[in-house]
Amino acid sequence: MPKLRKVSGEKVVRILCNKLGFAISGRTGSHVRLSKKTPEGKVGTVVPMHKELKIGTLKGVLKLAKVNEDEFSKYL
Repeated sequence: MPKLRKVSGEKVVRILCNKLGFAISGRTGSHVRLSKKTPEGKVGTVVPMHKELKIGTLKGVLKLAKVNEDEFSKYL
């Protein structure tokens, strides 16, 4: 099982948008809102655009997005 590691907010947005089907729905200051339509309804998350996201912050972003950590770490 690949482990999550510290990555930039920009890279997280790039992976979620290009690989996992999310789209940017807004931006406020240093935070970007992402959303995606699923059969169960709309799913969204907020990514802080920092140089380095802590592991706990990244896990929170992925939990809101309903993305499995293993699925995400394939693209790191």
